[in-house]
Amino acid sequence: MTSQSIEIRNLYKIFGPRPANFVESVANGMTKTELNQKHGHVLGLRDINITIPGGGITVIMGLSGSGKSTLIRHINRLIEPTAGEVLYGGDDVCRMSQDELREFRRHKTAMVFQKFALLPHRNVLQNTVYGLEIQGAAKEEREESAQIWIKRVGLEGFANHYPNQLSGGMQQRVGLARALTHNAEILLMDEAYSALDPLIRVDMQGVLLELQKELKKTVVFITHDLDEALRLGDKIAILRDGEVIQQGTPADIVLNPADAYIESFVKEVNRGRVIRLSAVAEQTKSIGPSLQLSEDLTVEQSLRELTKAGASVVNIVCSQGRPVGSVSKEKLVDCMVGNG
Repeated sequence: MTSQSIEIRNLYKIFGPRPANFVESVANGMTKTELNQKHGHVLGLRDINITIPGGGITVIMGLSGSGKSTLIRHINRLIEPTAGEVLYGGDDVCRMSQDELREFRRHKTAMVFQKFALLPHRNVLQNTVYGLEIQGAAKEEREESAQIWIKRVGLEGFANHYPNQLSGGMQQRVGLARALTHNAEILLMDEAYSALDPLIRVDMQGVLLELQKELKKTVVFITHDLDEALRLGDKIAILRDGEVIQQGTPADIVLNPADAYIESFVKEVNRGRVIRLSAVAEQTKSIGPSLQLSEDLTVEQSLRELTKAGASVVNIVCSQGRPVGSVSKEKLVDCMVGNG
């Protein structure tokens, strides 16, 4: 199963009795405050344009009220758009009939929620098979698949436990197992780890990253936490008041903040743990027998390897082993301290 990209184009959401009447005014610059105070409508999203690459993790980040949860619910049309398109595989989700939308939700998307959304009267196995039940899969097939994913998320031996017998982290593992058992191409995660304690949250981030290396789902992950966004995201889009302020790779966001708002987010970030060699590679030929490292390593990891080897230059290679450039130890140190 190949995950495809999601194209969100010119998407608007206005809440109120006559939302379509105000799309043009909002497009021409009417503010969120003016729309609310003068017309009694609430601006949810303004002209959102995002490409969500297939097979990667795209993080939608923003503070409370920024529109990020509203946005993710347009992907499976839990919220009806006021205007715009959400394209997947050439099909516009916004224009699907009810039957088409039902099939899209059943077979193409799965969702993991902040509050777990487990059925309290069902045990772990019964919760995990729920999506396949909706699809109409045979009992033996769905239970076999569920047992595989229960084990993969670290819950082997807990299939007969009920939600109230599990910790928050374990309950969220059930939610993840349920979504993966569903075998959908798109995984929507709305503040999925926000209710967890910090250590459990980091653990669950690791679980997702490990599984994603193999599964290559199209993951849309909502968070208000920059550290989480930077750790998980192949791409990040930052929202404020229903608008996209900046989007790009973690390195793009940290190295080139679009405005003072983004800069205030990233100023305390440990750049060495975010920026990868691919972002700082200088397009030069490999230099002699210098240390060779993968472009996926972070600056911090690379400096550690340089120090061990007593080298001053890194030759950088891609995942296929082809050279992509080089970078000096001095340049890496500059990146660490904010001069790169």
